[in-house]
Amino acid sequence: MSSTSAGQSVITLAAAIERYFQVSLYLLVLTAFGTLASTGTLDAPTVVLVGIALLIRGYLLSTRRDLQMPTRVTNFLTLAYGVFYLADYSLVSHSFLTATVHLVLFGMVVRLFSVHKERDHYMLAVLAFLMVLAAAVLTVDSVFLLAFAGFMLMAVVTFVLMEMRRSSQTANIPAREPSDRLTYRRMAFFLAGTSPVLVLLILAGASAIFFLLPRMSVGYLGSFAGGSDMATGFSDHVQLGRIGQIQQSTSVVMHVQIDGDTHGSYDLKWRGVALGRFDGKVWSSPTEQFPLSRQDDGKFPLWHTARETVPKTIRPIHYRVLMEPIGTNIFFLAARPRFLNGTYRSVAADRAGAIYDLDLEHPVSLYDADSDLAEPTSQDLRSASGAIPPQIREYLQLPMLDPRIPELARKITATADNPFDQAAAIERHLMTNFGYTLEMSRVAPSDPLADFLFVRKRGHCEYFASSMAIMLRTLGIPSRVVNGFRTSEFNDLTANYVVRASSAHSWVEAYFPGYGWISFDPTPGTPLGSATGWSRVSLYVDAMASFWREWVVDYDANHQKTLGEDAMQGSRSLIDGMRNWAQRHYARMLERARRAQQRISQSPGRWSAGAILICVLLGMVANARAWLRWVRRRRLARHPEKAPSQAAALWYQRMLRWLDRKGWKKAAVQTPSEFLLRIEDPAMRKRVEDFTRAYEAARFGESSEEARRLPALYEEITSTTEN
Repeated sequence: MSSTSAGQSVITLAAAIERYFQVSLYLLVLTAFGTLASTGTLDAPTVVLVGIALLIRGYLLSTRRDLQMPTRVTNFLTLAYGVFYLADYSLVSHSFLTATVHLVLFGMVVRLFSVHKERDHYMLAVLAFLMVLAAAVLTVDSVFLLAFAGFMLMAVVTFVLMEMRRSSQTANIPAREPSDRLTYRRMAFFLAGTSPVLVLLILAGASAIFFLLPRMSVGYLGSFAGGSDMATGFSDHVQLGRIGQIQQSTSVVMHVQIDGDTHGSYDLKWRGVALGRFDGKVWSSPTEQFPLSRQDDGKFPLWHTARETVPKTIRPIHYRVLMEPIGTNIFFLAARPRFLNGTYRSVAADRAGAIYDLDLEHPVSLYDADSDLAEPTSQDLRSASGAIPPQIREYLQLPMLDPRIPELARKITATADNPFDQAAAIERHLMTNFGYTLEMSRVAPSDPLADFLFVRKRGHCEYFASSMAIMLRTLGIPSRVVNGFRTSEFNDLTANYVVRASSAHSWVEAYFPGYGWISFDPTPGTPLGSATGWSRVSLYVDAMASFWREWVVDYDANHQKTLGEDAMQGSRSLIDGMRNWAQRHYARMLERARRAQQRISQSPGRWSAGAILICVLLGMVANARAWLRWVRRRRLARHPEKAPSQAAALWYQRMLRWLDRKGWKKAAVQTPSEFLLRIEDPAMRKRVEDFTRAYEAARFGESSEEARRLPALYEEITSTTEN
């Protein structure tokens, strides 16, 4: 080969490596920005402007064009942004981290269009790494793992090509030019094949180091979790309608695991803050916080914040809560909490029963607690008597009210002769005569409660709870509004209750002397649902996110100890079991194999039929859950008195399906009372009204007697035939 041809081969090979390197470096920057943008913390103008710059750079690369800014322009822009950085920090972002992220993104865009020297390539790689580092600080979501894996893949390819590029430029002996383009394709395939393997090995090694590295404190990454505006719905100053805004989101708020519950048997409310002062538009809590002392066993006692008297019977539950970072220091607990346990150095409570985390280094993340679900009976509450303590009288405060509100309260409770029946009557009236909706008027009314009760007669839980609390106060019954969450769904893959922002909820607590605060919920609700079909895919995603949150974000010494003990015990048991099993069954297995071979060879037809039968049985086993669900529903329908509330919902749905076939379809926004007005046939409307009355008594009053009547009432409705 002549010196001329050798020189041409070096230029051609170097050009190919340079081309691959420029593309991989661009993809490295692109994946880094995608990782940062996936956190959802960047403002829209930043995402749009940087995205446009990256698209332009990608277009130039695809068309093999080069657009580079002069060095003087680059220096001027850099100095100008140095001044803008101070303005961004003090006037625009008001955050050092956000302003610094803007600075990194600006530097990245400028470098993309001003790569003049070798150091500029290194600077782009460093800026890409800084973007991923910022993303790690700004999010704790499991999506970061996938984005980081993509960044790692491009980083491996980029640095391999960077080394090849450097070697080709500094080589003393020129490389020989390949005779065809297949060699270049093989080089690309080699990079595409080996890079994922290297990434997997890197992630495996990093995972081993992460899980084995000794932990000295809790949740290294958890403290970097950012807050959200959701916290304003659970502060001591909440504007009416705020919970309804939170309910627009379906993001996961927390996971709850109850000991011994693997089928989602509970439909609980998770109490956050209780609000006692109302000015007509805003609820607030003027109570002061007082610190709680930790017991010798590490638990914080909460029982004195739950009730006045110790019940005759208790119904204890122990549960474990994994909170997502929503920016609040409130512990969400089931009714009447007794103990709280977690790695928190300082915990406080207020007289309204809210529990606060005062440990700034350990935000609310993972904790377990005990609660007592035992409730006093209706008869006990009807007989409650005694003076209202002075500290409770603040819960009788009333703002300036529309005179129709106390008049309505007196009208609803005209036949009730005790505070409990009065509260139950108001709860029932709101639940059955008002509709639920998240669509509210764009123009805020001057009197939200009067507008809800006498004009719209539709609203979300805050309006139901606020109306009931105020009407109770007009009757001299202390009451307050509680903000928290309802249970959303049950993930049977992890045995966890998944609570979403859409399940943010408000309800009422009324005070009864001798028994303390008792919960009432006047909002029309639906039972806990289960995921079926494609919606089960979200449960697998949630299970992965839950694992990431607990075992990566909140990984601490306790997790490490548990993991080590489980691994050692599991490996020892596995090895011992395998050795014992092999010793006991090896010879027997060989003998059975010989016999099976002889039997199959003698009668192949019969064994084929047996194989088909086994496949059928396996299919039945795979669908056993559906069969069990069907059997459970049939049993519940035959014996509704065993579970009145669930049976009532089942029979009511049956009736609605039958009426739908006859032309009377119930809209989702209609209450049962509103639906009755749509039935033109007086006789049919009378039968449906009787059925609805029994349904409400069984569904919301747990009346076994009324539940037992539902099948007969359903038979009366369906036995009617039209000419």
